[in-house]
Amino acid sequence: MTGQVTTVDGRVAGRRGQATRQKLLDCLGKMLGSSPYRDVRVIDVARKAGTSPATFYQYFPDVEAAVLEIAEVTVREGASLNELVAGRAWAGKAGRQTAEDLVEGFLAFWRKHDAILRVIDLGAAEGDRRFVRIRTRVQGALVKPLADAIEAQRARGRAAGEEPAAAAVAGSLVTMLAAVSSQPKSLQSLGAKQTDLKPALVQLVHLGVTGRKPAK
Repeated sequence: MTGQVTTVDGRVAGRRGQATRQKLLDCLGKMLGSSPYRDVRVIDVARKAGTSPATFYQYFPDVEAAVLEIAEVTVREGASLNELVAGRAWAGKAGRQTAEDLVEGFLAFWRKHDAILRVIDLGAAEGDRRFVRIRTRVQGALVKPLADAIEAQRARGRAAGEEPAAAAVAGSLVTMLAAVSSQPKSLQSLGAKQTDLKPALVQLVHLGVTGRKPAK
């Protein structure tokens, strides 16, 4: 952890305090992967971290505040997703590679942060504007560069057929990737094998950006 960290009452936390705070966040993050978000209690987080509820309350007013802190870290890591699209080629075999890297990179990001991303989606679905803003920022890391890539393809005359708004196409593609990433078991129960999902996503992403199937 870098930068100045303060307690709830405004005191600057020392190195030991920062380590304790981070341990609480790490333990909470692990618990979100195995317990429903609403069932996680301060006393459980503190016990798992080997400390007391009083110590937890020195750094966070409640569990939700700590969850939002984890979500902010995820947003910062998610900003690097734009590197999967910005400045990348979409023509020929290079275009197929770009689509493959984008799909694989997104799926890997989602696997790594699955627990907190599910909590973000839950909060956003319930109308909590804090979580809505966080989800928008996560998706925005890809939507903007992807929309720019679509516009660039159209400017070069490489996109075929009807041309809906680039931002709408980009947003739809990112939402599709997020939905598939978050529901692998449901899709498998419907007959969509895990090994078939990635090639399908690569083709759909490439079609969405260029209007054409990826080169073989």
